[in-house]
Amino acid sequence: MSMINYASREINCKLVYYGPGLGGKTTNLEFVYNKVAPGARGKMISLATETERTLFFDFLPVDLGTIRGFKVKFHLYTVPGQVYYNASRKLILKGVDGVVFVADSQLERMEANVEAMQNLYDNMQQHGYDLTRIPFAIQYNKRDLPNASPIAELQAALNPGWPVEDPARQRMLPDPDRPGEFLVWQEDGQWYERAPYFEAIAATGEGVFDTLKSISKAVVKTLG
Repeated sequence: MSMINYASREINCKLVYYGPGLGGKTTNLEFVYNKVAPGARGKMISLATETERTLFFDFLPVDLGTIRGFKVKFHLYTVPGQVYYNASRKLILKGVDGVVFVADSQLERMEANVEAMQNLYDNMQQHGYDLTRIPFAIQYNKRDLPNASPIAELQAALNPGWPVEDPARQRMLPDPDRPGEFLVWQEDGQWYERAPYFEAIAATGEGVFDTLKSISKAVVKTLG
């Protein structure tokens, strides 16, 4: 989880972009990197294999202010999309503060999305993390393609909601990004919660910073 550097007065937080291969994780990071002021970002490191790249870099957002006099620095990582790199995926999740799942909206990629989501839950559990209790957001990428699945179908498969057993969390919670929708709601006497979601076209940058701002704010809230 977050690391405090007293010398530089920084709180270091780790965000991991997870999802199926070629879904848009790398495109997200590259877009963010190219838009962040050079003086506020570190060098982008790329670890390449024949078919996949793992990217990471850090940056200091100027709009989040400070927490008890400490600046918040985010370290952004992607994981390899191919399932046979699972050891790398698991390693990158160690110490994570927030997760963004980048789903490929194309109809024929639904099975790969579901497999990657299950793999995320499994790997988090092996680290002793509960994905339903840490900052988590879903991005539905490639919304501009003609074979993109309807959002309702993607939600049903990847973000249907999980039961809320903690009485303190059993209250209606509106989705701040989607008027009329809820992140926590009651249905047939049972309370449910889902992750916030965003539609994106990462290749053009649409939805990229909306996703990043949401997960960043959620992480900062856990530090307060």
